Amino acid sequence: MSTLTLILTAIVAAGAGLGAGYAIRQAIAKRKVDSAESRAEKTVQEAELKKQKLLVEGKEKALKMIEDSKREDEDRRKELRVIQGKLEKIEIANREQAQALLKKQEQITEKLGQIDGVKAEIEKIKADQVVKLEAVAGLNRDEAKAILMKEVEEISSEEFSSRLRKIERAGSDELEKRANEMLAPIIQRVASSHAVETTTSTVPLPNDEMKGRIIGKEGRNIKAIELLTGTEIIVDDTPSAITVSGFSPIRRQVARIALEKLIQDGRIQPAKIEEAVENAKKDLAVDIKKAGEDALYELGIPLTAFEPKLIQILGRLKYRTSYGQNVLRHSIEVATLASMIAQELKADVVVCKRGGLMHDIGKAVDHDVQGAHPEIGYNILKKFNLPEAICYQSLGHHEDKPTSLEGVIVKTADAISGARPGARKESYEQYIQRLEELEKVATSFPGIEKAYAIQAGREVRVFVEPKAIDDFGAFRLAKDIAQKIEAELKYPGEIRVTVIRETRVVEYAR
Repeated sequence: MSTLTLILTAIVAAGAGLGAGYAIRQAIAKRKVDSAESRAEKTVQEAELKKQKLLVEGKEKALKMIEDSKREDEDRRKELRVIQGKLEKIEIANREQAQALLKKQEQITEKLGQIDGVKAEIEKIKADQVVKLEAVAGLNRDEAKAILMKEVEEISSEEFSSRLRKIERAGSDELEKRANEMLAPIIQRVASSHAVETTTSTVPLPNDEMKGRIIGKEGRNIKAIELLTGTEIIVDDTPSAITVSGFSPIRRQVARIALEKLIQDGRIQPAKIEEAVENAKKDLAVDIKKAGEDALYELGIPLTAFEPKLIQILGRLKYRTSYGQNVLRHSIEVATLASMIAQELKADVVVCKRGGLMHDIGKAVDHDVQGAHPEIGYNILKKFNLPEAICYQSLGHHEDKPTSLEGVIVKTADAISGARPGARKESYEQYIQRLEELEKVATSFPGIEKAYAIQAGREVRVFVEPKAIDDFGAFRLAKDIAQKIEAELKYPGEIRVTVIRETRVVEYAR
């Protein structure tokens, strides 16, 4: 075969092969499409079946929910019907009760009207009887009442006076017994000092030659000291000592410290005096602050309880005396006693202790501020924002009847501290003057024969004229004298007033 024929034959064979391959490919593709369509149709059928199933389940659930809802609604309706029935019964019962109450109220109103009528009739009968009695007696009601009261008073005055004295004595004895039982162990637990300070301070000298150096040329040194310290320097015949006199204890202390420094230094001249006085004031300020802090430590009160400035003011009481008693020691003693009494009586121990410590704080500045020390102290404590219960103690310890239990306790502790033996002292002139004033007050009432102040002025015995004052009058007289002493005199502790009425009948046998 020729080459051309071979080529043609190859081309024809290749075309036949391509046609056969194409036919086979088409057949395969058709089978795949048919298979995919069948699967898709199957999937759609399955989805349709699931849809139908879900619809059926949903309808069943909906029907069940509707049935449950109907059942619950029916149950509620039944409950409402039961409750409605109960409310109707209650309403009926209330209506019946209201009707019964109205009926009772009408009956009561009717009975009250009858009672008012009976009362009016009784009053009329009483008025008629009074008129008849007045006509028979020849006296009206007021005159008869006055006569009756006078006769009763005359008959019963002695009995009443005796019973009143007996009741008061019994109550007083019982209270005094209980108070002594409580206060005796408390007082025994407190160690107390005796009064030794006065209005003067003594400065020891190494020799009498130092007196001339203190006086200075033409007295310029002593004048400078007195001018800078506000005190009076007394140079007398007392060997190796000079005296600093002054009303203010703070100024006396400044002068004493300054003199001690000058004596120790040996150079005494106006410039050195001024320097010594300034240094003495600084040293005294430090000592005053320490005294206030030591007082708090002694009582167990934290330093944070009070402002530092208030503690400084408290320390000034170290150099203040009252009837010779150191006021700072007195305040510490009052705080201790008050806290012990408060523990016994279940009162506020903190208020009693701190109020007792601060009750005389006004005395620290009463030389520089106008007014009485209770008001000054109250204003100081209020200024430092202390509680009212503590501030009140400054006023309460001078009131006749404190308004709080803590006030009564602090007042009692103050009286114990001031009245105990050795606590206070006074000059001979003051002592005589106080006794004379007591006797003068006691004899200022009518019907008194004589009066004597005894027991260092702690008791006044008054003798009355038995014809001018009866027993009941003596009882009232004792109270009147005590009240007048409280109103007009100042004294430490308490004063006992004893009124004595004595009738003596003397006859002679001949």
